[in-house]
Formats: sequence, structure tokens, C-alpha cells
Amino acid sequence: MDLDETLRELRRAAVPAFADAIIVHLHDPLPVGDEKSAAPVVLQLHSVSRKPEAPATSGSPLLKTHPLQSDIAEHVRPDTAGRLSKLLLAGRPAFGDAPGIAPAVAELLGPLAKVSEAIPPGRRLIIAPLHGRRHVMGTVVLLRRPERSSFTRDDLLVASQLATHTAIGVQKAVMYGHEASVADTLQHTMLPSSLPEPTGIRLASRYLPASKTAQVGGDWYDAIPLPGNRVALIVGDVMGHSMTSAAIMGQLRTIVQTLAGLDLPPDEVLHHLDEQAQRLGSDHIATCLYAIYDPISHRLLIANAGHPPAVLLHPDGHGEVLRVPPAAPIGVGGVDFESVEMHAPTGATLLLYTDGLVESRETDVGTGVEALRTSLLTAAGGHAAPSLELLCDHILGAMVPGSRDDDIALLTARFEGFPPDSVGYWHLDPHPLTAGQARRLTRRALRRWGLESMLDSTELMVSEVVTNAVRFASRPIALRLLRTDVLRCEVTDDSSQVPRMRQAQPGDEGGRGLFLVDQLAQRWGATRLSTGKVVWFEQQIPKKQQIPKKPRPPGHHRPDR
Repeated sequence: MDLDETLRELRRAAVPAFADAIIVHLHDPLPVGDEKSAAPVVLQLHSVSRKPEAPATSGSPLLKTHPLQSDIAEHVRPDTAGRLSKLLLAGRPAFGDAPGIAPAVAELLGPLAKVSEAIPPGRRLIIAPLHGRRHVMGTVVLLRRPERSSFTRDDLLVASQLATHTAIGVQKAVMYGHEASVADTLQHTMLPSSLPEPTGIRLASRYLPASKTAQVGGDWYDAIPLPGNRVALIVGDVMGHSMTSAAIMGQLRTIVQTLAGLDLPPDEVLHHLDEQAQRLGSDHIATCLYAIYDPISHRLLIANAGHPPAVLLHPDGHGEVLRVPPAAPIGVGGVDFESVEMHAPTGATLLLYTDGLVESRETDVGTGVEALRTSLLTAAGGHAAPSLELLCDHILGAMVPGSRDDDIALLTARFEGFPPDSVGYWHLDPHPLTAGQARRLTRRALRRWGLESMLDSTELMVSEVVTNAVRFASRPIALRLLRTDVLRCEVTDDSSQVPRMRQAQPGDEGGRGLFLVDQLAQRWGATRLSTGKVVWFEQQIPKKQQIPKKPRPPGHHRPDR
């Protein structure tokens, strides 16, 4: 599957047992696929055999000098009506002294062919075209010294076999390299170009492809903001190494993003992902770990579909392997996934990764996970790592010392939490007076935060959104205010009907609420949840009244490629 190795094998097979020297010209660029190229054929000198170990007795400059000499034509553009073009199209090897072959030799070897001592006389030269499945791949010239016996007609059969196997190897190498390149590009395109920067959590990631270019897999990771400043953290791995694996990875990642937008718990996300994966084909199996971090409640909700376990680095430097039941992989079907809820300490770091980090030919997953936990203790030195970037680099340096048989995806998340005094949260029964109650609660919260300048606009928008929720809700609605560098308001109810902004007519009594929100808010939106919906809006807080953010290290969001 490697072009250079294919040509080296040709040289080892032919020299010196069959010939004393070979010269190979390959099509430039080498054709890929079955499409016919309209561009003129160009042959480029690609590889020639070195002179034999023992000094040659012949005076032939071709056999006594370094083969990559300027006398041999490095680029050949065969005349479409010339003898070389006809020979290439015929696909059959020919002796150097065959009628009409001399012009083909002259085209391939350039000035060297005009030197009488350079080319061995008689049948000591064979030109063998390299024919792929549908394309001419190039040509090989086989030479013998004058003191050696001439080639025979049986040798033409040998030369034909050498050329056939070489052409097949060249074509496979080109196709394999092209597929690996496309798969690699596809995989990198589908990975997130950057990670979000929500309040309450810091993120960093790494992605390392397998050492061998052809070993392109379906590893992926993602971080998706959810309502209420929560964040979904995902890592997955489609089994196999091919362009198909990368394509399936892209489809599963898109499905996960869609499911995350519904704000489903992790076990339900994996359940629906499993159903969709089966529709893609029974041969597509993937592992996946899906977690949701809530910086306000400091809780982590996590479910596992056959994936290596997550590791939590505690603030004291202790690494803990999270015990989450590993259900069967995605695509198996009929699997019951389980979500596990746990405390997420402020300052702790969650590590999600694919099996390429902890598994190799010499190491099983269990041993690799324990080695990862030990390396975290070394990295922390008894304390939480000061930088996610340094932590990622340390992990890869400790766990991946040499070549890799598999891709590696690593996603790290440091829990910072949300300041309790910057959250306002209330449950309100839906009745005609609820909007007024919501306005009073909002007014108290904004005055407590010193945001009196934002009172009027915020009260108006809260009133409009709550009024709309009361119209459709059958259970208590939730009002939440969050203060960071923006003031975010969320109103949640049990109705799945998502409001849409419409243009009210002059005589209409309603229909202007969302229009006002759209005009006053910096951003707003509505998200359908598994239990109803949430309508939210955000306003920019004056800088002097914002909560100071801890500086983030430069480049923390950039995944290594």
C-alpha cells in the first residue's frame, strides 16, 4: 500500500537476479479512480536501481555512475503519435533492438540514449509498460551489462509479470493514499474547529491521528452548550479505519448535536443515537460517552455506551475512574442505557478520551486506564493541574511515547461552577397574576446585583415571556436569572409549543411580545425540551457591573490536529 515500498520491492526482485539496472518513469500525476484525464501524459523519473556492489567491468556510464543522473530524462512528454505512446497503449514489453523501439528508448532516456556506450547492445534492454486497471501508470526499463547473456523471449514473460505486479501495487498505493487523505480531511473537517467558552467550565482538547496515514478512524469529540449554562461533553469512536468510518462519525456527531438540542438526559440521547445508527447499517458500531455538567448545581450526569471510562482528576490531585455502567456499543440495538448522577467538585477536571490513548498491542484497556490515572497524579504533583493545556500535553507525552496504532481524541473539562449569589431561581404557579409576581422578583434580583439601569427593559421582557408561558402551561413554570458578563433570563414551562414571532396588525390586541423581546434583547431563543420548552433572552451588562472572569490561557480552545 506504499508507493516507495512497491518500487523498492521491484528493485529487490529484479536486481541483480534478473537485470543489472532498472529505470522507472511514472505517470505524473498518477491517475486516481476510473476517470480519464484530458491532460497530456507526462512521465516522471521516479526510481532507478543503484549500481551493483561489485564494480562493473563494462565501460557503460549508466551502470557505473549514480542512477539519478541528469543524462536520464526526468520528465518525458510522449508524442501522441510517437513510438513510446504506441508502446504504452499496447501494454506489452519489447526488446531494445525490436523494430521501431529505438525512438521510444530515446524519449525515455534522453541524451543518454545517444551515447553509444551507455546502452548495452543487442537484447540487453527491455521496455515494459506499467498498466493499471484502466490507466497507464508508467514504464520500467530493464538493463543487462554487455558481458551478461542477452534477454530471451521467456524473459519477456518475466518482465511482463514484474510490470503487472508493480502496476497493481502502484495503483493500490495511489488509491489507498487518496482514500486516506480524503478520510483524514473529512475527519478533521467534522471535528469542532473550536470549543465553546461557557461560564463555569473550561475546556481543552487534543486530536492525534494514527501514525500510519492509512489508519484513519472515526474518533470524535464535542462540547455543546445547553440551556441554563449547562454543557454536554461527548466523545465517541466508530469502529474501523477507513473513509466510511470517518463518514459515519460525521453523521453520528450531527445526530448527537440534534439530540443535544432537545435537552434530553444522556441515557435517552444514547438510546436515540443507537436507533439512528441502526438505520445507517448493521455493520456500523460505535462507542460513545455522553455527559452533562451543570455549573449551578455542581452536578454531573453521565451515560456510557461501551466506551472507556471517564477519569476525574480531583482538586487534591487524586485521579478517580468514574464507575458508570458501560452498556453495549451504539448500533447493537435493544440496549438499556443508564444515566448516573454525581457531584462535580469545583476545581476538578473531567477527562474523556478514546481507546487509542489507553489501548495498544501491548496494553489492554484496564491497564491503560490505570496508567492514565497514575500519570494524572504525576502531572498534578499533589495539586490540580494549573493549566488544561499543560495537562493535555503531559497526558499525551506520558501515554503516547511512540508510534500509534489508533487515533486519539482527548477532551478535558475543568469545573469552575457558577457563583451562587449570581443566580435567581423561582417556581411560579400559572395564573393571571404570575407576570406581576415575576416582575417583582426580577426587580429585587436586579437591585441586589446593582443593575438598576437594566430594570425597565428586563421587567418588560420577563413580563412578556412569562405571560406567554402562562397561556399554555398546566404546571408551575420556572423563572431563572443568571448574571455573568450578560444577564440571562430563562422561562421554562411544560408546553412543547415553541413561540414564534409574528407581525401584529394595527388592530390586534396581542402578538407584540416577542417583537419587543427581539428589539430589546441582545440575543433570544426558544428550545424544545423533553419536558416542555425554555424561552430565554440575554442582555449585555455594563462592564463595571460584570463578574470578573478568570483569564483563560491562550489557545485553550484549539484542538491539535
